[in-house]
Amino acid sequence: MSQRNNWTFLFALAFCLSAWLPFSPVMLLGQDVVVDPAKPVAASTQDEVPKDAQKKPEGYVFTIDRLIDTTPVKDQGQTGTCWSFATASFVESEVMRMGGPQLDLSEMFIVRKMYERKAQNYLWRQGKTNFGEGALAHDYINTIEAAGLVPEQVFPGNRAEGGSGHDHAEVEAVVGGMLKALEGRGKLGHRWHDAVSAVLDVYVGSAPERFDWEGKSWTPTEFRDHLGVCPADYVNLTSFSHHPFGKPFVLEIPDNFSGGSFDNVPLDDLMAIMNRAIDSGYTVAWDGDVSESGFVADQGFAVLPPESGGQQWRRAPESEPAVDQRMRQDAFEAMSTTDDHLMHLVGRAHDQNGRAYYIVKNSWGVKGKLDGYVYLSEGYIRMKTMAISVHRDVLQPGLAGGANSDAGTATSAAEAGKTQENKSGPGNDK
Repeated sequence: MSQRNNWTFLFALAFCLSAWLPFSPVMLLGQDVVVDPAKPVAASTQDEVPKDAQKKPEGYVFTIDRLIDTTPVKDQGQTGTCWSFATASFVESEVMRMGGPQLDLSEMFIVRKMYERKAQNYLWRQGKTNFGEGALAHDYINTIEAAGLVPEQVFPGNRAEGGSGHDHAEVEAVVGGMLKALEGRGKLGHRWHDAVSAVLDVYVGSAPERFDWEGKSWTPTEFRDHLGVCPADYVNLTSFSHHPFGKPFVLEIPDNFSGGSFDNVPLDDLMAIMNRAIDSGYTVAWDGDVSESGFVADQGFAVLPPESGGQQWRRAPESEPAVDQRMRQDAFEAMSTTDDHLMHLVGRAHDQNGRAYYIVKNSWGVKGKLDGYVYLSEGYIRMKTMAISVHRDVLQPGLAGGANSDAGTATSAAEAGKTQENKSGPGNDK
């Protein structure tokens, strides 16, 4: 083959790979991603970084340090089911990390099962809780333990009437209204569950008990086990000082409808665990606050604006407040940090000033300058992380990777608590 033909072949191969890669083509390891808020560009456009190191380009320039394999960005539509989309993406990456195939798992299968669980919880608690769309990562994990997994192709879920996306506004209104009426009647009959299930069949779809996949018949639990996903392998962690460190506690947020316990670790340990996870090839299911002026999803970044005020941070990176445990706790107790949204943390990067960022995959569709990805600054992560879920192996000090902490507190907390879940109770998601 001639040299010219060699180059032609390589160019064609690179073009094909760029379309096949499971993450945004602008997010290639070691390359710079330029986000200039004053200069709207197509999401796949990449500006050149000036060669003169003394000159800093306009906007945010990110260099990716580590990016873990993940699946394409999806869109939760007009639903409060970010918890299912984020954790499904997390599990998809886990399957790939363990040597399995790239899969598209059904978010709506888990959502359908969760609605039934929430309806039962509402009636058991005699209406002293909420029926809503929200939940947390551990609820997804608990549901796959009880109900299994199915591919998206098998159960995509019903779309909105006259549209192509999901919309669960009527689900919450209709089922919630039924439950409220039932709760007011006192003693229940035996058919209410069938009635609620029939409504869910109309709006969400009828979940399969068995399906065919790649020439074989599976139950959802058989498929889960085939993929090698073991729900007991995942732990949930948080960091708040109103409970003792090293012990699990039930996190007091509305979307923790199941009363799930979280291992409580110091903030620096929580950060070290996230760093160790990414550096060792594991991803993280991230729950946090996105109702902040510094969360600019369409521009692809989130930062803590400087306390002095001003809007320069929107145009280029500025210094952030140094977040410690006390600041984080004050924000939680003042309810200026709230439980808003779950996303999938898949990598690490730094900006043109050398400051650290964490790369998250969102579930609001392939939108914005980074095609549905957002870079969260280290300060933002320290202040606004509500909780995380990771594989238990990440807590082991001997795991390969670059965490600068032995995370001993986290390990002892996880082993003591085993993140036991009380599988009942309300949700209210983003």
